[in-house]
Amino acid sequence: MLKSKRTKICLISTVAIILILFAACAIYLGSYYHADEKAVSEYPAITEELTLDGKLVFKPKNVNFGLIFYPGGKVDERAYIPLMREISSHGVLCVLVKTPFRLAVLDINAADGIQEEFPEISEWYIGGHSLGGSMAASYLAKNAESFRGLFLLGSYSTADLSDKNLRALSVYGSLDGVMRREKYDENLSNMPRDFKEAVIEGGNHAYFGTYGEQKGDGMATVTNVEQIKATATEFIEFLLD
Repeated sequence: MLKSKRTKICLISTVAIILILFAACAIYLGSYYHADEKAVSEYPAITEELTLDGKLVFKPKNVNFGLIFYPGGKVDERAYIPLMREISSHGVLCVLVKTPFRLAVLDINAADGIQEEFPEISEWYIGGHSLGGSMAASYLAKNAESFRGLFLLGSYSTADLSDKNLRALSVYGSLDGVMRREKYDENLSNMPRDFKEAVIEGGNHAYFGTYGEQKGDGMATVTNVEQIKATATEFIEFLLD
C-alpha cells in the first residue's frame, strides 16, 4: 500500500515537472522582439517585394549580387525589412529568411534552394545579425563553393572559415552592449583571410533592425535610420571594392 502511494506521488511529481518545463519552454519560445511596424512602413520600398516559401524577397530591376540574410535570435524577421530595402536599392537581391520560433539555430539550412530560384545571379553572399550571423557562417562553412562571401552584423563565426576562398565583412556598433566582445575577438581566427571590419560609431546592437531597445544593449547616439543606412553603405562599398 505504501509502495503504491509512493509510486503515485512520484508519477504526479514527474508529470508536474514535465508540465512546468513545457510551460516554461512555451513562454520562452513565444517571447521575442517584435518589429516596429510603424518604422517599417515609414521606410520607403523602392524595389519589388514578394514572398517565396515564407521568405521575403527584395528584388531590384538590375540585379548584380544576391544576399541571403538570417535574422537575429528571438527577433521578428520583419524588423530587418528596412535594412533589406536599403541594400536592395543598390542592385542587390535580398532574401530575408524566416526561422522556427525566430531562432536560426533551429533551421541552419534555411538558405537551401534559394539560389536555384534566381539562376541569373552568379555572385552570392550570406549573412545575418547576431545569432543569425553565426548560423549563416555555419551554413557557409558547409556550402562555401556556392558563395562569394559572408556579411556579419554584431556577430562572429564559430565555424572555421580561415582556409576558405571567401570574402567577409563584419560590422558592429561601437556601443554594442549585447555582443560579447571577448567572444568576438576569440573567434576572429575563424574568419577568411580576405576579411574586413567596420565599426558604426555611435551604433548599438539593436539598431541593425527596427525592433526597439534590446536588454543589455548600449544607448545609441545615432538614429535607427542612420545606422541602417551606414550599414548598407558599408556592405555596398565592400561588394564593389
